[in-house]
Amino acid sequence: MKNNVVKIEKVIKSKQKCLAMLAPSFVTDFKYPSIITQLRQFGIDKVVELTFGAKMINRDYHKKLKNTKKILISSTCPGVVSYIENNHPELIGNMMPIDSPMVAMAKICKKYFPDYKIIFISPCSMKKLEAEKTKYVDYVIDYQQLKLLFEKNNIKESNAEAQFDKFYNDYTKIYPLSGALYKTAHIDGILKSNQVTVIDGIKDVSKFLEKPNKKVLFLDCLFCEGGCIGGPHTNKELKIRDKKHLVKKYLKKAKKEDIKDCRKGVIKKANGIKFSKD
Repeated sequence: MKNNVVKIEKVIKSKQKCLAMLAPSFVTDFKYPSIITQLRQFGIDKVVELTFGAKMINRDYHKKLKNTKKILISSTCPGVVSYIENNHPELIGNMMPIDSPMVAMAKICKKYFPDYKIIFISPCSMKKLEAEKTKYVDYVIDYQQLKLLFEKNNIKESNAEAQFDKFYNDYTKIYPLSGALYKTAHIDGILKSNQVTVIDGIKDVSKFLEKPNKKVLFLDCLFCEGGCIGGPHTNKELKIRDKKHLVKKYLKKAKKEDIKDCRKGVIKKANGIKFSKD
């Protein structure tokens, strides 16, 4: 991870075009919209959020769950994916063969900005391992490292108004919260409530995987307690409930913004991109 920070600094200094992708959990550690201005001051040319990528994979989740006869496990969290691969190889075939929001958004960005280096700013370290398995993400740094970069380059919070460059989406801004995939992919319309289980925290995920409920057809699970807002590189001074409040406050604020059509993430912009692996 430290090596990535050094590489990013070199890339910025070389004037290579860069695009930063922000996980919506960023509000646990940075103010909105100040973070956008700060990234631009640092030398980032384009700033987008993962929300449009989340919207697109939601569509694939909905399609696959509509006709499933076996339990399917969410694969948005690399921590969960790694845990299952190492501890429950018999369940690898039950994991959703669908990109994570990070990879999905990176694919979209590479389509529109092919000459840009893609930098993902993450609440956890596991995204670094996930990025190494894909050709679409060039670098990953966590929130703590970004704070150090801002401090080193004397980049302070700003009161200036700013918006993401492209692919704006609102309702999937709650994706960092436990159960958000289930809530935003309209799965309640195709599966009964007793056919879905939402679990956050790897200890509880492990308990379920040891003795799965045979009625459950979808397990929406995340490695960290509370979801991505509980990631190891998020603000340790805040409790999960406070971080959850920040995400919901951010969504409420964002919904009031006047977003031009050219900045919105509409489905047709992802035409020709495949987010499923089968």
